[in-house]
Amino acid sequence: MGQNITQKILFGHLIEGTLEIGNEIGIRIDQTLTQDATGTMAYLQFEAMGIDRRKNELAVSYIDHNTVQVGFENADDHKYLQSTAAKYGVIFSRPGNGICHQLHLERFGKPGKTLLGSDSHTPTGGGIGMLAMGAGGIDVAVAMGGGTFYMSSPKIVNIYLVGKLKPWVSAKDVILYVLKLFGTKGNVGIVFEYSGPGIATLQVPDRATITNMGAECGVTTSIFPSDENTRKFLKAQGRESDWTELLADEDAQYDDQICIDLSELVPLTAEPHSPGNIAEIASLAGKKIDQVLIGSCTNSSYRDLRTAAEILDGKMVSPEVSLGIAPGSREVMLMLAKEGYLEKLITSGARILESACGFCIGNHMSPGTDAVSLRTSNRNFEGRSGTKSAQVYLVSPEVAALSAVKGEFVDPMQLPSDNCPVFSMPESFIIDDSMLIFPPGDGSKVEIIRGPNIGDPPQNTPIEGSLNGIAAIKVGDKITTDHIMPAGSRLKYRSNVPAYSQYVFEPLDPDFPERAAVNRDAGKHNIIIAGSSYGQGSSREHAALCPMYLGVKAVIAVSIERIHTANLFNFGIIPFTFVNSEDYSFIEEGDVLTVPDVFDTIELSAENDKPVVMINETKNREILLNVDFTLRQRSVLQAGGLLAYTQQQAK
Repeated sequence: MGQNITQKILFGHLIEGTLEIGNEIGIRIDQTLTQDATGTMAYLQFEAMGIDRRKNELAVSYIDHNTVQVGFENADDHKYLQSTAAKYGVIFSRPGNGICHQLHLERFGKPGKTLLGSDSHTPTGGGIGMLAMGAGGIDVAVAMGGGTFYMSSPKIVNIYLVGKLKPWVSAKDVILYVLKLFGTKGNVGIVFEYSGPGIATLQVPDRATITNMGAECGVTTSIFPSDENTRKFLKAQGRESDWTELLADEDAQYDDQICIDLSELVPLTAEPHSPGNIAEIASLAGKKIDQVLIGSCTNSSYRDLRTAAEILDGKMVSPEVSLGIAPGSREVMLMLAKEGYLEKLITSGARILESACGFCIGNHMSPGTDAVSLRTSNRNFEGRSGTKSAQVYLVSPEVAALSAVKGEFVDPMQLPSDNCPVFSMPESFIIDDSMLIFPPGDGSKVEIIRGPNIGDPPQNTPIEGSLNGIAAIKVGDKITTDHIMPAGSRLKYRSNVPAYSQYVFEPLDPDFPERAAVNRDAGKHNIIIAGSSYGQGSSREHAALCPMYLGVKAVIAVSIERIHTANLFNFGIIPFTFVNSEDYSFIEEGDVLTVPDVFDTIELSAENDKPVVMINETKNREILLNVDFTLRQRSVLQAGGLLAYTQQQAK
């Protein structure tokens, strides 16, 4: 029996385990990337591991999130990251060079390689045939040190594409349609593998948009074949030697398959406040808008911004609309300038923003009160834009540009198809790596620069004996990492956990940090109670690290998303799920919850394949909890987290 692409890469990198769905496997990681919002803690953890030099094939440290420098914190962290990169053999991408996923696709990604990034949109690399996955910073630090990355052997779903997109329909509409089919929860442990004759009609920027936003479905990653289109893209980047053909065998098998006819798709949008709230643009035509932002790691390629420029050429943005354009990389900006498209954008009234993640994470360009904002980014969680009352819609660059001119949602299917720009891959891109700093051969004499906001990574104190806890907070379904650990202006505290922990659950319950600290200081274990799909969104490990600092020892949820589950293990927080989801309703905030001799109980339950019995002392009720943890995961929990476990293993 032949192999699909995912199996070929996994078999080629397998270190531990067997490729059977749900089994824990360990794989070798070739490349790693970090960005400054998560990378600072990743390098603090790498330092704490005592490793002299990175050991994987390639590691890149990008500065793309906290580039707005109000106060000293972000600038200090950038200096820290630049000095750690030099010391440990990591390539450093300077602020202003661009967004990590767009840059990595352009300059470093290689078909058939594994890539682990401390950002949930790392699957962008699947657009050129990489097995690219997001993870917490400590997992990336371990991989940089040559350690094994552990994951569940995935279920592989084939998305078979036929036909060709109509004019005015683009890759953004493809992934929004996939989100309509699969939703944003219930897809843990799945890889989307794209195939079929329709993929030949999609260029690498299109494919990267699709794999990038696959993260919103909650899948492990998404991947396209490496074919002739991939070769043309890498050749245009001056990297044809990095190309290898990577196709599924003709008799490859999949665990499931769906077929999408590209010719039947129409322009779509994700309505507030979830990427899974899909509607047709036609249903919103004429609705007034206030802001349009084109960019982010999803839609900031030369293809996307050139298309927007051609639509805006000779037109003026509505006086009722603020239009911002954020190129994905310096290369994209240079290409737009050389070809005259930057002038078209500026002449139209667009505001040219920095090549960074800024508006996507609420670091700037927040909408006005109750404003309607159209964005080409990948997430529209409530409040993520920086304005809680704003209504954020996710759309394609085509819809964004057309709507910016008219001041309202425009259904492009009502326009002549001949007016739709047609993109062809350039034979060559402008290649300028001068904003990349390559490390010296020997970093032993490099001094690491630490500003006053940078502290040591806090370590957990493992539970001894029983879990004696209090339900410190009860939250609902689809709680995102933005709910748990807000981004925006708060991200500047990412390297100062005591300060950042004061904002845990700020959008939901600003009093939580004080309440949790009181419980912690009184010797009580804090427990988080949650509904389904807890921990959606970012790979932000601070959503586990900061609760751990506040004394959270367990999360009990209906279901927990993949990266967040891993982060909970990594920081010694027990990720329980309810055996019976209705038991969620029998726990209230303040209830006293106990599991006697918790690790012995977990061990015994795992060995006998039985659930753990937790007692709600307040309601005198037994509640059954799942403990499908591997032996390694149990050992990590008992050590108090992955950092302590790694240090123990090294002795």
